[in-house]
Amino acid sequence: MLTESFEVFDDRFRRYAGGCVHLEKLYTGCRWAEGPAYFAAGRYLVWSDIPNDRIMRWDETDGSVSVFRAPAMNTNGHTVDREGRLVSCEHRGRCVSRIEHDGSRTVLVSHYQGKKLNSPNDVVVKSDGTIWFTDPSYGIDSEYEGDAAPSELGGACHVYRFDPATKDLTAVATDFEKPNGLAFSPDEGLLYVADTGATHVPNGPRHIRRFRVNADGKSLSGGEKFAECQVGLFDGFRIDVHGNIWTSTGAGVDCYAPDGTLIGRVRVPEVVANVCFGGPKRNRLFICGTTSLYAIYVNTQGALRPQH
Repeated sequence: MLTESFEVFDDRFRRYAGGCVHLEKLYTGCRWAEGPAYFAAGRYLVWSDIPNDRIMRWDETDGSVSVFRAPAMNTNGHTVDREGRLVSCEHRGRCVSRIEHDGSRTVLVSHYQGKKLNSPNDVVVKSDGTIWFTDPSYGIDSEYEGDAAPSELGGACHVYRFDPATKDLTAVATDFEKPNGLAFSPDEGLLYVADTGATHVPNGPRHIRRFRVNADGKSLSGGEKFAECQVGLFDGFRIDVHGNIWTSTGAGVDCYAPDGTLIGRVRVPEVVANVCFGGPKRNRLFICGTTSLYAIYVNTQGALRPQH
């Protein structure tokens, strides 16, 4: 029997919503929780508390929470690369950085065509090791989540692909108002990207777009609207092994089938910013809601990167 934590819009969702499963609050005390990333080898999760300029750490072995890094350059989105290193989007650094195995910080990319990036927001690593990220202006719009500054890119907010091996940075999508969360389909044949332009443009975009990754693995085509947010805005999201999108919204975490149908929702009592799958079986959905970190078990698993 489903608990009040789940809301079903389409019977397809019932297979993913476990009976007698409840949303759990793991921690509270953030100002704007974002960017969860799970480290399977250490059984811990890190996430950003952007306005408080810190990265938090939740230990799965005993439930303890500590400050992982502070100050933290107002980091936003994180991901774990193929070598188990933390890759981060920095608002204040206006860059994508990486924490090496020895704990040192490396700035991977900070400029496009000789100009500073705006404020990288969310990031994913493809199976070939390339880093794909979004660069809206939220971190330079005010002092709250970074340092207020003019855009050196003339306000242009793009989706980028960075190759750490060659240092090449390419704008792969340039027609966004405010590109935000992004994720690849399980086979990496599709890239989904949220646009939260409604924060800056009246009646602006509040949707997720779907692109096809071309045969070269480096460029995109398409870009049609995949889904329109029903409550608030889409922000960060992740995709499970079945190709469903689990995305943040103003009402919780909405689940969309690969055909674009909203099939269900995990109710969360705060606006959700981002999610990730974790746990030993990758079947625990960690949820960053405004002030708190939540988690819930679901009957699916987060998609793994294909072997390259």
